[in-house]
Amino acid sequence: MPAATRRNREASSAMDVIILCGGKGTRLSEETVTRPKPMVEIGGMPILWHIMKTYSHFGYKRFILSLGYMSGYIKEYFYNLRITSNDFVLTLNPNHEPRFLNDFGDDEWEIVFVNTGEETLKGARIKRVEEFVRSDRVHVTYGDGVSDVDLDALVRFHETHGAIGTVTGVRPPSRFGELTLEDDMVLEFEEKPQMHTGYINGGFFVFDRAFFDYLSPEPDCDLEFGPLQRLARDRQLRVFKHERFWQCMDNVREKTYLDRLVRDNQAPWMKWNR
Repeated sequence: MPAATRRNREASSAMDVIILCGGKGTRLSEETVTRPKPMVEIGGMPILWHIMKTYSHFGYKRFILSLGYMSGYIKEYFYNLRITSNDFVLTLNPNHEPRFLNDFGDDEWEIVFVNTGEETLKGARIKRVEEFVRSDRVHVTYGDGVSDVDLDALVRFHETHGAIGTVTGVRPPSRFGELTLEDDMVLEFEEKPQMHTGYINGGFFVFDRAFFDYLSPEPDCDLEFGPLQRLARDRQLRVFKHERFWQCMDNVREKTYLDRLVRDNQAPWMKWNR
């Protein structure tokens, strides 16, 4: 890798990642009555961990978790992750630290936990963690969706257009099976196909620091309704079109679908396993 390319990659990888983890996940209430939505497991690990592994795969190691509902659950999970995920030897002496026998592989992560309020909307959650952001640009994403988006390409795109923000546009899977018909004959049935027309907000944002000026710490400051609309009106928002896999986890059926992809070794976002 040329030295200039390596320096650019290292500079981009220094970007912080804000993950919105504060919602109550009411549409997944079967799971979220006992834990926050980002901690609902797919393939035996929380979806939040999958999202963080995706960013880590591209070199992003510093995470700022914007917490709200059941924030203590998320804090405790990561505080104890090294203990629960490794074999270790413990000497029952308060002056001795455990001696770990293996490595979970995420020891370079730095995680900032910020409780931004249970009833706070997403825009205010981002504003309330502004003081903890070290980088000039920042990744922002939701805590309930996975994708095989190329984060390197996303950042390169953002760096070329000069606008304050970039949103990843995705073609979501249909919520119902798609039928290809000839009169009353079914020629093809495709379960949960990807939409062929139109893009929606898939998260995976990149923002310059100037975006914080569009936000307020007031609890009713949303993200999509208000700040992003004003950013678009100011012609300061561009879309990075992602044509491959993207899936949110809004209900039990979608959780089961993601679980099955992991179980069958067909999870497109798990690039770190390849």
